[in-house]
Amino acid sequence: MSRIWAALAGVGLCAVVAGAAIAEEKEARAPAPKDVLKTYADIAQAMYGDAVATAKDLDAKIDAFLASPTDATLAEARKGWIAARAPYQQTEGFRFGNPAVDDAEGKVNAWPLDEGLIDYVDAKYGDSSDENPYFAANVIANPKVKVGRRSIDATKINARLLNSLQEVGEVEANVATGYHAIEFLLWGQDLNGTGPGAGDRKASDYVQGSGCTNGHCDRRADYLRAASDLLVADLSDMEKLWTAKGKARAALMKRKGAAALAPIFTGLGSLSYGELAGERMKLGLILHDPEEEHDCFSDNTHNSHYNDIVGMTEIWRGHYTRLDGTKVEGPSPKAYALAKAPEQAEELDDLFSQTLSKAQALKDKADSGMAYDQMIGEGNAEGNKTVQDVIDGLVAQTRGIEAVTAKLGVKITVEGSDSLDAPEKVSQ
Repeated sequence: MSRIWAALAGVGLCAVVAGAAIAEEKEARAPAPKDVLKTYADIAQAMYGDAVATAKDLDAKIDAFLASPTDATLAEARKGWIAARAPYQQTEGFRFGNPAVDDAEGKVNAWPLDEGLIDYVDAKYGDSSDENPYFAANVIANPKVKVGRRSIDATKINARLLNSLQEVGEVEANVATGYHAIEFLLWGQDLNGTGPGAGDRKASDYVQGSGCTNGHCDRRADYLRAASDLLVADLSDMEKLWTAKGKARAALMKRKGAAALAPIFTGLGSLSYGELAGERMKLGLILHDPEEEHDCFSDNTHNSHYNDIVGMTEIWRGHYTRLDGTKVEGPSPKAYALAKAPEQAEELDDLFSQTLSKAQALKDKADSGMAYDQMIGEGNAEGNKTVQDVIDGLVAQTRGIEAVTAKLGVKITVEGSDSLDAPEKVSQ
């Protein structure tokens, strides 16, 4: 071999060695899966802790409202509800991949609900449903509820009664507890369709004695008080899932190797695709139906969708700032993926940023006066596009999650949605 070829061969060998060294260095920089899981669980505990704190603030404002039902105290209670939604929505990325979380979620955020189960409704709502025998039970007005052979004693409205009514008759739309039951009790029905305006329940619906409107103000107050107290208790139980000996944290920390990260990516992918892009957004857009918006009584849907996306981004990047300013951060799914699958990880991180930017545009439009139910209205090309842009971002984000997990060798199953996968099956 000539000296030149020998030298070139040496250069080639050096390049191979150097490349191998870089690869080994990247591998060394990859955080251990157990450390990624710890950060993930720590962020979950912090997020649920903030959800509990804001629910307690809401509870105090509801107590103040019920003690003195005025327009001013009702407005404060509504502000408290909107503030309480933000940290909870950011937790939703912990669903789907963590069975203990999904088991508890229904009590606090089940949706949509047939509000006639709880209280009076507009005549256009109807008085019966083939799917739901409790469609117009109105337990606030009726101390005894009889459906078929079953009788429910609703004489005393308390937590026990509300829990017994949750999904009564095995109907998911019978939502008696959680954020949306409270939302309905604070705002009432939104009867504006895809026009401007939210629900407009009057404070006088809670006035005791003379001045009470729509009857049963004492029972309505009992229901709102019980629902608010239950929300605090149920969220506290969800926070406990992530404590040192909590069920969700313990189940995670038993997992080994890269496969241990599956719950993280399953949660992010399923919320992005089937739940948020599909059931909460595309379905309403296909039907142009305001009943399919998530926070339909308060017109707060834009904030709920935005905070879902904020929360997913925080989980991916392993960084959360608590309401008191405390930062919770550490080894993240992003850091692990960057070390093991850099090209796919960088693309996914960019997709998270793009989706968040589109969600910000939707939020800004709603904050400027075009509510979410108006955006999905038929014929509103500008609003429809704003919603579709977020859907497109979420779908692309899901594909990015799948690309990362494929490269990492982590098997996940992402929940689907007919609204995205088979829109022809979606009917009014």
